[in-house]
Amino acid sequence: MVVTELHRREPLIDLRFFASAPFSGATVIALTAFAAMGGFLFLNTLYLQTVRGYSPVLAGLLILPMAAATATASPLSGRLVAAGRGRWALVLAGTAIAAAAGVLITLSPATPVAELVVVYAVFGIGFGLVNPPISNTAVSGMPAAQAGVAASVASTSRQVGSALGVAITGTLIVGHAAAGFTAASHHGWTVIAACGLAVVLTGLASTSRWARRSAQRTHDLLIAPPAESHAHDHTPAAT
Repeated sequence: MVVTELHRREPLIDLRFFASAPFSGATVIALTAFAAMGGFLFLNTLYLQTVRGYSPVLAGLLILPMAAATATASPLSGRLVAAGRGRWALVLAGTAIAAAAGVLITLSPATPVAELVVVYAVFGIGFGLVNPPISNTAVSGMPAAQAGVAASVASTSRQVGSALGVAITGTLIVGHAAAGFTAASHHGWTVIAACGLAVVLTGLASTSRWARRSAQRTHDLLIAPPAESHAHDHTPAAT
């Protein structure tokens, strides 16, 4: 696929996009942030219903503070991005996700419900903050004609990340099932905390001066005349 796309005049996904550090960073952030979200929902749903014995309705109500915090933090993140402070949003988002998951590494069957609610809210703040800068970073420096494709790749990365989060945490639970669900879930929370840290580090890298320069170089490459930008295009010329 990579070889084929590189030699097409109008590829489905122009792989030159990934030469832009902001675009590549946004893809990684989307994968890790949504993997954290998928793993969070998966682990908590099982914990609240299997370990704590709560009904599905009560379990959903306990996770509601996370959703409320996400809805509250998202507009704030949008304002930060609009003010040119998308980097702050990413750092705060990753820190909140990592902090919440770090606390849940010590999760036990007797963890106070009040503590769970606070941790869920902190996680929700992190997840709410991360969404707007993903799209903004993905299209940063891209020519207007390619902005839609860049945003679509970031959106796809979100979906792939959610699936990976469930798959990875589920695999860890099965692999450590002998220790019991709560103890096994600690491995999953460790991975989710690592995802939060990845958001912080990638956010810093993808919004640096070096990253902006790479975005400008990619922009110039993408808007270059066909003869220059497709020098290696092997499509036969019309006769």
